[in-house]
Amino acid sequence: MGIFAVVDWLARRWVSSALFMACGFVALAPAIALAFSGFVVLLYLHLPAYMFHQVEEHTGDRFRRFANERMFGGKNVLRPVDVIVVNLPVVWGVNLFAFYAALLLSPGASLVAPYLLFVNAVLHIVTTLRLRCYNPGLVTAIVLFLPLSIATLMSASATPDITIPDHVIGVAAALAIHLAIMAQSGWRYRHAAGAVENR
Repeated sequence: MGIFAVVDWLARRWVSSALFMACGFVALAPAIALAFSGFVVLLYLHLPAYMFHQVEEHTGDRFRRFANERMFGGKNVLRPVDVIVVNLPVVWGVNLFAFYAALLLSPGASLVAPYLLFVNAVLHIVTTLRLRCYNPGLVTAIVLFLPLSIATLMSASATPDITIPDHVIGVAAALAIHLAIMAQSGWRYRHAAGAVENR
């Protein structure tokens, strides 16, 4: 099976799989709450929250179509492979890293996760205000991301092992991830625009 066949296979299945996995993570949450502290439990909830968000955002390929039509002038800038790379190894990977970092490394190393949620929610809100229309993912960004990220950061402020530099690094990492995604999309947009002009 070639890489394009793998991408196509994942593109047709990953969103529905995310919904089932999110439900499974939520079903395990009471056991997690019995075993770990409140801060770690909140970090654990980041992954299913992001999966529910992805279901709203990507069901029917709607975010990719929305971005290409409304934000990139009809150009095919955001490809299925881009969506998969951002949402599986990057988003799921960051949240898994944060959970295990809180357990095995340092609680401060996990702050990239709540800041990633917060920055994502702000971007959805800003996009809606700028374009004056619903953008896929807005509802869960407001209903799930904002309260969960704020609650986690408030819990972090009561955790003595977490320092101001930890917060700075967490914010910087979350912003760097989003900026890298936007930079890659911007490069593809300019490349697509240049290809049209050279025809």
